[in-house]
Amino acid sequence: MKKLTTLLLLFISINLFSQSPWTKKKNETYVQLSYTSISNYDKLFGSPEINLSQKISDNTLQLYTEYGISDKTTLVLNFPFKLTSSNATSAPSNNSLGNVQFGIKHNFSNKKWLLTGQLNVEANTGNYDAVTGLRTGYDAWSFTPLFIAGRGFNNWYVQAFTGFDIRTNDYSSNYKLGGEIGYKTLNWLWIAGFLDGVASLDNGDIVLPSENLNTGLYVNNQSYAAFGLKLIGEVNANFGANVAFGGAFAGRNVAQAPAISFGLYHRF
Repeated sequence: MKKLTTLLLLFISINLFSQSPWTKKKNETYVQLSYTSISNYDKLFGSPEINLSQKISDNTLQLYTEYGISDKTTLVLNFPFKLTSSNATSAPSNNSLGNVQFGIKHNFSNKKWLLTGQLNVEANTGNYDAVTGLRTGYDAWSFTPLFIAGRGFNNWYVQAFTGFDIRTNDYSSNYKLGGEIGYKTLNWLWIAGFLDGVASLDNGDIVLPSENLNTGLYVNNQSYAAFGLKLIGEVNANFGANVAFGGAFAGRNVAQAPAISFGLYHRF
């Protein structure tokens, strides 16, 4: 149990609204700047466990925004800047843009339950360092259709999503499933727990360099089953901060390391 609660995943979704069924009102904007840190891991989930020959650190500075083009349709943009490094003596870091994401989500029903569809596209904008194997994004385009449902109550909400990551360049595609429940404990504090799972369809046969495999960064056939916790503090109606962390029930080809994310957001 101790191991279970200390193994955290980079790939857990920590963005508070990216898989939410709620859309923005027309001309409303939401912006979040966040920083995620995973330091000095040298093991990957696997059967058996995979031991790396170097220690990897993977940090991400991320700008995420949503804009309502109507009361039912919202545009999504996400710009991740990756700060990756290893304890290798030569060319030990790769600091570059990750996979830039843009998308659109539309609410089809807003009665007791919100029913929303979303399509995200990740561009092949990552960078690869051939010396250390440090990669800042998938060497592929990704298309992610999602179906999302949710409902809000007086002091709590519940939401769930399902969908696929469809990748080009012979990467395997993924099936995605997750859910979240949040409760307003104080006038200014929300606490939310989530479950998040990704299962590789094992339908891609890309051959990646051994140097890349020895980092675990954006390699093929990654899977996980995870849980986590989010804390959201509201300074006022438009400005706030959040922190998120999580743990893994199981995984494949993903890092075993503590991770934590901090973010600041603003609504316009």
